[in-house]
Amino acid sequence: MAIILGPNRYGKAETRLVRVTRDGATHHLKDVNVSTSLSGDMEAVHLTGDNTAVLPTDTQKNTVYALARKHGVDQVEDFALLLARHFTTAQQAIRHARVEVEEYAWDRIPVTGHSFVRRGGEVRTCVVHHDRDGRATVVSGLTDLVVLNTTGSEFHGYAVDEYTTLPPATDRVLATAVTARWRHAGDTPSYGDSYERVRSCLLEAFAGTHSLSLQQTLYAMGERALSECPGICEIRLALPNRHHVAVDLSPFGLDNDNEVFHAADRPYGLIEGTVLRDDAPEPGFAWE
Repeated sequence: MAIILGPNRYGKAETRLVRVTRDGATHHLKDVNVSTSLSGDMEAVHLTGDNTAVLPTDTQKNTVYALARKHGVDQVEDFALLLARHFTTAQQAIRHARVEVEEYAWDRIPVTGHSFVRRGGEVRTCVVHHDRDGRATVVSGLTDLVVLNTTGSEFHGYAVDEYTTLPPATDRVLATAVTARWRHAGDTPSYGDSYERVRSCLLEAFAGTHSLSLQQTLYAMGERALSECPGICEIRLALPNRHHVAVDLSPFGLDNDNEVFHAADRPYGLIEGTVLRDDAPEPGFAWE
């Protein structure tokens, strides 16, 4: 029996970066979390401890800060591509770079040009792959987009066995925290415009779908995004069902016509699915 080294990579996780751009008295703020991961000719370091081909993870962290200073940070996808191209061209041993970025949004407080308040809600994400041959993939996304419908949702007609206790529902609260990732097909002129449009499509479909199941809502959200955003070819969604259970108030002589709920945080149903165009190009390493 032979023992061999399998796929491997290494990098610097969660480099926190805040970039302030000063335009006179008006300042602009970017707040991101960057994770880099490199692979290539790394057999020697694993098998013999030879570090010749290893670019230290501390150097990767410093590169994030240096390129942010030199080039600024606008759209996170463009910054991730900049970093990935740098790593695959600057070091002979590095053949593939993966860069993941999370962006935390801030809104300007209009009293001054330099005051901000952290925006609640979702976190914008992206994952970029780039290899020595110049092949690149971009996956944009968001997480923790919390949405809720107070009506317009049902759930009934499901399979029943001896352990089923869930009663059918014809009018229920539907709530979830959306995690969505979408793959770009070819060049995208503006990642910022694309992000805003996909986000709007997800919200519009969630609000506008009379739901018989969260699976149906998931598909409607993905279908709307793909139909109205031609620059993307595949979207993957994860929707935890944040259950809202009507509280029994009868012990207190009170009725409850779907007005008072217990918001349960766990356990929860987790609905996941992929929606894609039938002509979507092969993903390559996009989802790795």
